[in-house]
Amino acid sequence: MHNKTLSELSEMLHKGEVTSVELTRHFLDRIKAHNTELNAFISVCEESALAQAAAADEQLKNKTAGKLTGIPMAHKDIFCTKGVRTSCASKMLDSFVSPYDATVVEKIAASGMVMLGKTNMDEFAMGSSNETSYYGPVKNPWDTDRVPGGSSGGSAAAVAARLAPIATGTDTGGSIRQPSSLCNLTGLKPTYGRISRYGMIAFASSLDQAGPMAANAEDAALLMNAMSGFDERDSTSVEREVPDYTATLNDSLEGLRIGLPKEYFGEGLDPQVAATIETAIKEFEKLGATIKEISLPNTHLAVPTYYVVAPAECSSNLSRMDGVRFGHRAENPRDLQDLYQRSRSEGFGAEVKRRIMIGTYVLSAGYYDAYYLKAQQCRRLISDEFQQAFNEVDVIMGPTAPTTAFKLGEKTDDPVAMYLADIYTISTNLAGLPGMSIPAGFAEGLPTGLQIIGNYFDEGRLLNIAHRYQQVTNWHKQVPAAFA
Repeated sequence: MHNKTLSELSEMLHKGEVTSVELTRHFLDRIKAHNTELNAFISVCEESALAQAAAADEQLKNKTAGKLTGIPMAHKDIFCTKGVRTSCASKMLDSFVSPYDATVVEKIAASGMVMLGKTNMDEFAMGSSNETSYYGPVKNPWDTDRVPGGSSGGSAAAVAARLAPIATGTDTGGSIRQPSSLCNLTGLKPTYGRISRYGMIAFASSLDQAGPMAANAEDAALLMNAMSGFDERDSTSVEREVPDYTATLNDSLEGLRIGLPKEYFGEGLDPQVAATIETAIKEFEKLGATIKEISLPNTHLAVPTYYVVAPAECSSNLSRMDGVRFGHRAENPRDLQDLYQRSRSEGFGAEVKRRIMIGTYVLSAGYYDAYYLKAQQCRRLISDEFQQAFNEVDVIMGPTAPTTAFKLGEKTDDPVAMYLADIYTISTNLAGLPGMSIPAGFAEGLPTGLQIIGNYFDEGRLLNIAHRYQQVTNWHKQVPAAFA
């Protein structure tokens, strides 16, 4: 059952071939059997999951169930869940139990889905390998000596190993797409504002966006239908009608104009990854698309721009974690200064401290204009560049990550090398554009991902493009042998 799509599971549930309780127990058993090896889950909610499944079975019995009713799923542990620990994979929030649900959690629960648990991640979503978690690194199901990518590595590993049919993730600079590439998944980062950020613990407020991590595009479209929509509690949420993302999945790609940025195929890209991407592009030509080389000359500015803007925002957002109102509190503080200093020193990991320090520096008097303001100007250049490109092409394609999954510990002592793992994904967050990664083949036995970038609110087109590609290829159906 664990290799079936959401549509197949839904059909089985509605036909009475399996109950939601049986299905939920099946995935809970898989988590028990494999989570020790992968470290994909921080919290497993067996009791509440079975209760939700029983309620779903009542709806199925009474014929009041929806498409997703009774199907298990997992949430990245960055979404607040009422009565369940929300840790952000940090010692700072190790004991934090949210008194409310994030909007994404509310919406998915309203669709009737069953929450299996909360998945591991980089601490406060800061990382590209899922090695900064207070609870230890997540392992890649394709090779447990390698990283799954970050920061949504727990969600990626859980879905790739079929411990959950689908999961939520968040993407601030590539944190849905990069782990999707490294774990052979379909991951979508929607347009900024498409999905509410209310109850999603903030890293960088102008960049963070939630999205689905799935085995295939159709599954991602189904979860997008449940997750999307305006939320008056989120000031960055866009009041715009939500289409049925499954309605256009089978549209023709005849005449689709694909742009290939020459900057995405230069130095730093693994030759074998490049070969898989080039092969994937040829499939789109067979489907009727036309290919055009384009240029995004400010791509080289994306990483330095991001690592000024994002730390600045994280410095501000994480200032509330002070050991007073909630979070880790140092024992027996001598005074208020000691309380603040030791609570934050003990509660935050090295990467989070590094980014807070950078962010505080670039926002400080005397450096704001030189760094933060300049980064925002570069951000505008990058955004304008994309809009110019979309005058010539419909979508932009290229590699999601420059390499396949690297070894655990390989880049932990070199932050810059780690940051460059997101070199192809960061620009879309700076511009607020939608982007997704889909399985495109293997290099030396490890997955590679093709990235597709669209214009604002073009998620439907991206899902359509991915779905048509997945109808003529089988890469997305490949499962790690140890977890098949």
